[in-house]
Amino acid sequence: MRISALPTDIARAYQSGAPDAHGQPPERTVSDGQGKPCRHCLRNIPEDAGMLILAHRPFAAPQPYAETGPIFLCAAPCERHQDDGDLPEVLTSSPDYLIKGYGADDRIVYGTGAVTPTPEIAAAVDRVFARPDVAYVHVRSARNNCYQARIDRDAG
Repeated sequence: MRISALPTDIARAYQSGAPDAHGQPPERTVSDGQGKPCRHCLRNIPEDAGMLILAHRPFAAPQPYAETGPIFLCAAPCERHQDDGDLPEVLTSSPDYLIKGYGADDRIVYGTGAVTPTPEIAAAVDRVFARPDVAYVHVRSARNNCYQARIDRDAG
């Protein structure tokens, strides 16, 4: 599995004040250091660091399954997470996450959604990818349903 963070061009646009999925500029605030995961570097935003709160739709176009929700970003440019095979910090800071498979048409593949304990994420994603109708997986907060990251099949 390959974990993908928010693309840098999208993060930089938001950091420069581009409108979010609701057409509003990102809110600028300061992190309290508790559970504020940046969707670009996939690290928690440190206490007293500037951060953005905005509505994000991690899909190319609006459609009934294109969920939109709040995300956090570092206010200052940060390095995009590079998948090294380990779960990034933001996917280890909660006891469980919601994983959900999507088809190539960006629609939820029914029967793939599951609240998954953090140590079981890789095995659960492998089970979802065993279905040929799944193109990718989203990892979301199990408590708030906020988008965390995308997981794609390994190349090759």
